[in-house]
Amino acid sequence: MSVLQAVRGTRDLLPPETALWNHIDATARRVFERYSFGEIRTPILEETQLFARGVGEETDIVSKEMYTFTPEPGQSLTMRPENTAGVVRAYIEHQLGETGQLQKLYYIGPQFRRERPQKGRYRQFFQIGAEVIGPPSAGSESPLRDAEVLEMLATLLSELGISGWKLLLNSVGSATDRPRYVQTLRAALEPVVSSMCEDCQRRAVTNPLRVLDCKHAEDQPIIAKLPRIWDSLDEGSKEHFATVCAALDACGVPYEHDHRLVRGLDYYTRTTFEFVSGDLGAQNALLGGGRYDGLSEALGGPRAPGIGFAIGEDRLVLSLQARNKQASQLAAAYIAPLGDRMNPAALVLARELRALGLRVELGDGSFRLKKSFETGNKLAYSIVILGEDEAASGILTVKHFASAEQFKVSRAELGQKLSALLNSNN
Repeated sequence: MSVLQAVRGTRDLLPPETALWNHIDATARRVFERYSFGEIRTPILEETQLFARGVGEETDIVSKEMYTFTPEPGQSLTMRPENTAGVVRAYIEHQLGETGQLQKLYYIGPQFRRERPQKGRYRQFFQIGAEVIGPPSAGSESPLRDAEVLEMLATLLSELGISGWKLLLNSVGSATDRPRYVQTLRAALEPVVSSMCEDCQRRAVTNPLRVLDCKHAEDQPIIAKLPRIWDSLDEGSKEHFATVCAALDACGVPYEHDHRLVRGLDYYTRTTFEFVSGDLGAQNALLGGGRYDGLSEALGGPRAPGIGFAIGEDRLVLSLQARNKQASQLAAAYIAPLGDRMNPAALVLARELRALGLRVELGDGSFRLKKSFETGNKLAYSIVILGEDEAASGILTVKHFASAEQFKVSRAELGQKLSALLNSNN
């Protein structure tokens, strides 16, 4: 009988790696809370039409990558390939625009795309994202919203310990700018597209803007010579972009204007962006997003301009691991009871220390002292010896493995001493 394994493109997350995932999630929640974002949790299953209408039928996501099934006649459901469309659907369904206020929402959870698995890219993957959406009267169209989101992301990466990132910024213009540019792009592609990859040849017919997303190295010289979208923008779009840049300059967030950055989804308007990291190789995007001023109307809702982003958490974990930032899994202390009779007392001591917020590993009285030391050295920063004499006197013997220091400390002061040793190691 063959051994069952995780489905291709998925994987199990195990300790100690899960501690790093939890650290990222907790840091994101802390930062989002400071910027007045609240959490939204949307279903994994959505109506297929949500993504066809919102993301775009000619995008690779909708045309090739979605997990779609028909549970009953006339119903088509899809496991969400991204979360922005679901958040906007919830905004419309629950009439959040009627509050007259900006809705600042974040999410953390799995998404699903049927694409070729590769480093940092899975068929079940995880995203951290946020959206700012609301009626125009609440200031949802303001370029200040764009700048605030970008500044928040710079803060988040900094607090996660990621330095050396690069912010790439562009404008894809308004709903009237894009058709003008697409017409120009079609004309420029016509004489050269036959020399490009199969995907580009298809996109040149169905959705030429997607050609700029091509990652094939041999197509890049051709793409570099194509017309820039900037030259097709009206003055309003250029002014919006300039105001975003000025706000970023004012708060010291560095960026580069990347004229080829369009992102892969049809709903983007005006500001688009990516944060990239050199730790990830050729596929270097940590996160990306942009403005989507017409998405609510495309889904049958009221006018509700918005801007959002999604962080590929799988790739963020890779970047942090490359920088040796993984949170330590060592416990503050390993309790070593001397003999089976001391096991209950060891459990009581462990309970006291855990109540102080310390991570504690509990040994067993059946272990010889040598084995307790060997095990404790693998699992904890310090070992606490608990025999009958220690229990009676309230004076415990502690050894700190890193310094080889051994000392005695009162039970009342043990937690404080272990905390100080823990801090000296971090």
